Amino acid sequence: MQRSIFKRYLSITMAIILLGFTILGSMMMVFFGKYWRQEKEGLLTQNASSIAQTAGRFLKEKSEGKYELQGDVLMHFMESFSMSIEADIFITDLDGNVLLGSYECSRVEGIEKVQPFYVARASEGLYKGRGSFEGLYKENYYIIGVPMLAPEGTLPVGAVFATTSPASMSAMQLEAFKIFLVAAALALGISFCAVGVFAYRMVRPLRQMSAAARSFGAGDFSVRVQVTSEDEMGQLAMSFNNMANSLTNSEGMRRSFIANVSHELKTPMTTIAGFIDGILDGTIPQGEQSKYLHIVSGEVKRLSRLVKSMLDLSRIDSGDMQIHPCSFDITNTVVNTLLTFEQAIDEKGIEIGGLEEAAPVTVWGDQDLLHQVVYNLLENAVKFTNQGGSIRVGIIDSVDRTTVTIENTGPGIAPEDLPMIFDRFYKGDKSRSRDKNGMGLGLYLVRTILQLHGGNIQVSSIQGQYCRFEFYIPKPQESPRLKDGQQKAKEGAPKLREPRAKKAKKPETERSKEDE
Repeated sequence: MQRSIFKRYLSITMAIILLGFTILGSMMMVFFGKYWRQEKEGLLTQNASSIAQTAGRFLKEKSEGKYELQGDVLMHFMESFSMSIEADIFITDLDGNVLLGSYECSRVEGIEKVQPFYVARASEGLYKGRGSFEGLYKENYYIIGVPMLAPEGTLPVGAVFATTSPASMSAMQLEAFKIFLVAAALALGISFCAVGVFAYRMVRPLRQMSAAARSFGAGDFSVRVQVTSEDEMGQLAMSFNNMANSLTNSEGMRRSFIANVSHELKTPMTTIAGFIDGILDGTIPQGEQSKYLHIVSGEVKRLSRLVKSMLDLSRIDSGDMQIHPCSFDITNTVVNTLLTFEQAIDEKGIEIGGLEEAAPVTVWGDQDLLHQVVYNLLENAVKFTNQGGSIRVGIIDSVDRTTVTIENTGPGIAPEDLPMIFDRFYKGDKSRSRDKNGMGLGLYLVRTILQLHGGNIQVSSIQGQYCRFEFYIPKPQESPRLKDGQQKAKEGAPKLREPRAKKAKKPETERSKEDE
């Protein structure tokens, strides 16, 4: 069974803490033992030296170079030292014969002779070692030996040895180790609780994200992760919630798109099927068939535009949309596109302005794609312009770009819809009362096409007054050269006809005269 992040984090953290305590305890015991040995050796050396100095005053010279130790008083002195430092203390001559000894540490009955090797080393100044004294002790003792000098203080006449068992150090180390274990256990317990709480709080957003992701997989996009901090985990939770909001919006737009597409496909297909069946079965008289065939043709073109938009969206998503730039007149494109809406413009009595000031402006881009940009924007302008309103077109040629503005009167766009107007599948009119033929792809395609050209688009609007779209197309660093044939064709092209402006209404008196 796979362990959770919480268990892994907790176990790894506790293992690191335990390893740290182990290293700390080991080093502490090593340094404690070293410190104890140094302190014990110093204490033994100090006491052995004191007894050696004292013993020098109890030496009595028997013959030249031969001394006798008067040990009655010295024995009590040595016993007090031996008990206070828990050590054996004994005095030997240069031959290793033990003259006097107190064995409070080892409790041996008595030591009669010491190897001359140890005496020789001690009489030279100082002997430090650890051993059994050639079998005198059952275990290795710490041994300190110092010289015992003659009363004149010049020549060594013997040695004083102080020995102690390491058992006392082991007992102290064991007690210290027990104290360390208790402290370490308490520290580990506290660390376990603290790390557990911290790890749980750290992993909790991840668990919430996992649960939310499962909900997303089941189609429920309402779950959100609680943001409780401002660190990396909090930022991750915020990013996850933002992603969830985007998914919610995308899911809503996707469902809306499916509904829109279903509506867009059903309506023209129903119209086409009805009129074709009426012509085939004779319901529609032959004299009116041309009228209804024109309606069918319009519905087919509408379906074609729908399919083209879907194909363009697919090419954008797959990254296959590429531009094929050439040099063409953007003013000519705007005028020709307006002509395609001439009937709708006349029916709504829309006034077209700005073309009288427009001059031919050459741009460098994909003519078909930029025509689609102009077509979509003008289609929206005509669709949403109020009855008897106006559309104004502006084309400005500057040093580094060409800017096109399309402004129409009408209901405008709500302020809350402006930031999302270029999102795919977004429709400001959810009820379809005005934009019943849209899918929410037009403006998204417009912005994408302009961005492919290195340009962009922006919108401004005041509800109940106007809506204004402005896009620009950047100019290349070096203007492209036209071939002679293209230049002549451009110069010889006929002037374009502007769409008819709204006819002014005649005064009532003039109409009455005409009627007469």
